Amino acid sequence: MKMRVALLALMLGGCAMRPAEVRVSFDTERETSVTARGLADRATRRRVTANDPVRVASISKLVVALGVMRLVEAGKLDLDRDVSDWLGWRLRNPAHPQAPITVRLLLSHRSSLTDGIDYIVPLGVRMQDALADPKAWDAAHAPGDYFRYTNLNFGVIATVMERATGDRFDRVMAREVLAPLKLDACYNWGAGCSDAAVARAVVLYRANGNVARDDLHGRRPDCPVVAAQGCDLAVYRAGDNGAIFSPQGGLRISMRDLARIGRMLLRNGDGFLTPASVTAIEAAEWTFDDSNGDTSQGFYCRYGLATQTIPTAVAGCEDDLFGDGRTWVGHAGDAYGLRSGLWIDRASGRGVAFFATAVPDGSKGRRSRFSAEEERLALPAR
Repeated sequence: MKMRVALLALMLGGCAMRPAEVRVSFDTERETSVTARGLADRATRRRVTANDPVRVASISKLVVALGVMRLVEAGKLDLDRDVSDWLGWRLRNPAHPQAPITVRLLLSHRSSLTDGIDYIVPLGVRMQDALADPKAWDAAHAPGDYFRYTNLNFGVIATVMERATGDRFDRVMAREVLAPLKLDACYNWGAGCSDAAVARAVVLYRANGNVARDDLHGRRPDCPVVAAQGCDLAVYRAGDNGAIFSPQGGLRISMRDLARIGRMLLRNGDGFLTPASVTAIEAAEWTFDDSNGDTSQGFYCRYGLATQTIPTAVAGCEDDLFGDGRTWVGHAGDAYGLRSGLWIDRASGRGVAFFATAVPDGSKGRRSRFSAEEERLALPAR
């Protein structure tokens, strides 16, 4: 009897430590397979489902691009106009003061901004003041000359979106993207997520089992923004600092809803965006040529408007996630022990959305710079 109890405890303990993984594959019409394993919340032993929202990290950037293109189509933004015109103050690299910075350059990580300062600019700090720090800028390269993956770009984009609309970033995204696509999703648990979605939140764990983010206990966080001290959003002026809503990585969305975004892209906008806007998002604005950018050890080699195109047949590139000889467009996510992906193969009309939690730091796949977990989840089970 004691042996049975010990064995049962061991089995339950192993299950309690099992990382959450969800994979949804789709084509232009429907989901083609759904897999969900592990626990969304180890404390309550709640099993993960494809309907559970998770912080998808940098896939958030691609969804921001959808919001930008909606505003472009409405005539409220222009991809190639100096963003200073919306900000109301002059945004310039101090080392290259004559070079304007556009939304296109920000979306494609060619603005000459860097993450030399903390890109998590908190409530109470204006974006204008944060960017006055010379460490935010690449003095060696002018805007448009060099690719450097920079989270801070998206705090600036969110601030521009707020200035263009007069509303908070989370509300803009809920109105322009999440509601029209019927997604129960939100940035930083702000506008867009239902109470039911909050109750289904996936807790993010480190590989050692420690909680990293979103241990919500079924209720919304007291503060839905990044705040150094205090959280009085009533006094926040839209356009001061859109970074407080974590546009670079703070989207909470289920894989089922993420797959809906993938299907919309496969269907060339499906009435939500024009085909021209979808083409603009996916087209490579930058391709590595051995000297024109930082690839993060071969991970980024082709980049559009918040989209990656993989693989890239250039020496030094290790971005072959799928290893199937086909071209995929989408975005990866990596933060707080989570790895995620949204990828479409336009030629075949299919795609995949997935995530895994508790991924060890430094996990590396066999054929690419992506993690072993991403390589496994990218392909259908055999």
